[in-house]
Order: sequence, then structure tokens, then C-alpha cells
Amino acid sequence: MREGSVERNTKETEIKVKVGLDGSGVYQVETGIGFLDHMLEQLSRHSLIDLTVKAKGDLHIDFHHTTEDTGIAIGEAVAKALGDRRGITRYGSALIPMDETLTRVALDLSNRPYLVWKVAFSKPKLGDMDTELFKEWFQAFAQAAGVTLHIENLYGENNHHIVESCFKGLARALREAIEIDPRKTDAVPSTKGVLGGSL
Repeated sequence: MREGSVERNTKETEIKVKVGLDGSGVYQVETGIGFLDHMLEQLSRHSLIDLTVKAKGDLHIDFHHTTEDTGIAIGEAVAKALGDRRGITRYGSALIPMDETLTRVALDLSNRPYLVWKVAFSKPKLGDMDTELFKEWFQAFAQAAGVTLHIENLYGENNHHIVESCFKGLARALREAIEIDPRKTDAVPSTKGVLGGSL
């Protein structure tokens, strides 16, 4: 079992995360932010990554620190679980329809973090959560997990659908990329023999 655990404690947040890459999508998520909980549950369910998240943050200020630090902690846990990334498929992509919305996600578990975010919202908030925080979550996750991550909402009107399709797209692309390639179980998927660093 490829597993990773992280505890992240700052003056702003206290977060415990555990992931199991070879799981069945079992989750227990408590961040204090209802909408973020819902999105992380989608991430677990559709990636089949078991996910436990317990976060306490300075929500009396705003949701920024908890959102960003949760992305960092989950990304760090995924990176730990991947280890040297030997045997993985490495690349993954997904095209996710959700009613009137269509979102494309492509990623490379390259250990070279980068986010391309082509997603726009028509409202500043979803429930109590600022929509600008979703980019912060994906940026934090990509940086900490060592993922080159491209997310593009091709079209859509409902902001809930747009956000949810982004998380489901990440989930399905991750599910593909973390799979062990049965033809190369002992090899790092790079001509360099190591992932990360220069191209």
C-alpha cells in the first residue's frame, strides 16, 4: 500500500492528512468549510484515493489559510505516498461533463510543479466560500505534490458545477496517473531515470 501522512501546524492552521493511493475512495474530511469538505470528498471518491483530513484553522478571519494549507498538506501526503514515483503511469487526463459545464484536466506527476488555471467564475462566492480560493487550493496542491497541472473550464454557467468538475477532473486524472504500469513496475517513467529538476 502506498500511503502518506502529514501533520502541518502553524499559527494559522492545524492539519492532519493521510492518503492511501491504492484505496477505494473512503474518506473522512473535516475542515470546518462545508463546501471544501464536499469537494475533497469528491476528490477521494472519484480518484479511489483513501483520504483523511482533519483541519482547524482561523476561520474567524477568513477561509484562505485553511483552504491553502489543506491543499499543501494533501499534496505533501500524495508526494510521500508516491515516493520515487517508480512504476507509475505518470500522465493522466479527464474530460468532465456536469450538466451544462465541461472541464478538461491534464496532469503530469513530473515532480515539476506548475499550474495552468483557465477557470472563471461569475460570482465572488459559493455559499460562504470565496471563489478565488479554488485557484489557491489547486496551486498549493500542485506545488506540494510536484504536479504539472492544467485545468481549463471549456464552458459552463453554474459556478458550483464549474468547481465540482475541476475537482472531479483532478480526481480522474490522478486515478489514471498514479496507476502502476504493469509493463514497467520497476522503472521511473523518465529517460533521466529520475523525476523532477530540469526538463
